[in-house]
Amino acid sequence: MKKVLAFLLPLLLLLSLASCTLPGGESKGGLSAYEIAVENGYTGDESSWLESLKGDDLTLSAVYAAAKEAGYEGDLLSFLKEYLSYDDGDLAQAGVTPASAKLSSSLLASVSVTCTFEYQVTSYGGWFGMGGGGTSTKTATQSGSGVIYRMNKETGDAYIITNYHVVYYYASLTEDKISDEIKVYLYGSESERYAIGATYVGGSMNYDIAILKVTGSEVLKNSSALAVTVADSNLLTVGDTAIAIGNAEGEGISVTRGVVSVDSEYIQMQACDNVSIVSYRLLRVDSAINSGNSGGGLFGEDGRLIGIVNAKVSSSSVENIGYAIPSNIATYVADNIIETCDGETVTSPKKCMLGITLGVSGSAAYFDPETGTARIRETVYLTGIQSGKPADGVLKTGDVITAITIGDQTYTIDRSYIAVDIMLTCRVGETVTVSYLRDGVPGTASFSLDESSLVTVN
Repeated sequence: MKKVLAFLLPLLLLLSLASCTLPGGESKGGLSAYEIAVENGYTGDESSWLESLKGDDLTLSAVYAAAKEAGYEGDLLSFLKEYLSYDDGDLAQAGVTPASAKLSSSLLASVSVTCTFEYQVTSYGGWFGMGGGGTSTKTATQSGSGVIYRMNKETGDAYIITNYHVVYYYASLTEDKISDEIKVYLYGSESERYAIGATYVGGSMNYDIAILKVTGSEVLKNSSALAVTVADSNLLTVGDTAIAIGNAEGEGISVTRGVVSVDSEYIQMQACDNVSIVSYRLLRVDSAINSGNSGGGLFGEDGRLIGIVNAKVSSSSVENIGYAIPSNIATYVADNIIETCDGETVTSPKKCMLGITLGVSGSAAYFDPETGTARIRETVYLTGIQSGKPADGVLKTGDVITAITIGDQTYTIDRSYIAVDIMLTCRVGETVTVSYLRDGVPGTASFSLDESSLVTVN
């Protein structure tokens, strides 16, 4: 850190003068800190001056805070590189990952996906179909994206998250309408020469998540591919960076950047079976989303996965309204599928249910001093309890739910969706403890989950 110390104190002096102007409005920002010191009477050389300014208790955070107070608008990494003469190599040696490296890790965790389907077409010949005709088999290909969720580089094995609608085609001749010829391509190896065969493990149309499995791939073994690092999407706030990485238009991996426009909303749309209407809880972003981005990752500024892209609004009157499944939901479903379906005949995840319905009151925004962001807090209460389910006779309508503990993990329930989403993580045999307020008096109720609490999520 010697290189840092040589610049820290001169920088503080420079920053203290950054907002000053000379008579007539002339800025003094063109002089270095040493030159300013000489103007103010210092007579030694620059090396002596630097040595005289070193201290033992100065921290980077203090310097950065001083810079922010003086009007600096960049992030910490930009600040280090711009004012302390650091480059990416120096930052890496110091244990700080530059933005370019974070984006690279996201790219190396991204894949292109192609799925081939066979379907039948009926033709009618002659006038009014009286001249013959028949059926013929056609082949269709869908392109999408995915992220490497888990990986064993030594064995060439991986689990990949994508959208259910990427691997499903309503007219497919397969029994489950899922492609029986799925290929994935690593970033930088997007040609048939490097195609990696993948199998379908399971998925959910209602969550639009599917898991693909790669086994014993030599391409993967010899690659620089990485598995994603996942962020807690419950901590996202409006304005956070949203970087979409995917196989736009089936032309290979590309990147677009935007922000989170809405941190959670429910959207109804027609499912990929062209019949069902489903409701998804999604992030809204203004990152450019294109055909082929489906199933690809949405990443934060730090390179961690914050969502799985799955939809956009297509209208001449709308610009840049895209949607992504929050990373918590995507990974909860992914883990559930891997544990429930891999190596089994079932292909749909299963969810434990307490048999309660929830309502919200007192929703309001507040300032979180720890993160320096505006957040939304809701009061979540019970509006109904299903007869014969675990909560029946234990919880009561009107109870305010404050926390839920599953195993050794406790979740604060200050948004209703948290209570809904975390039930995807429950497994038969686990104990769930609900903390609540009843007429202002705190209480807890514990439930041991058995097979009767399970429901299949198609």
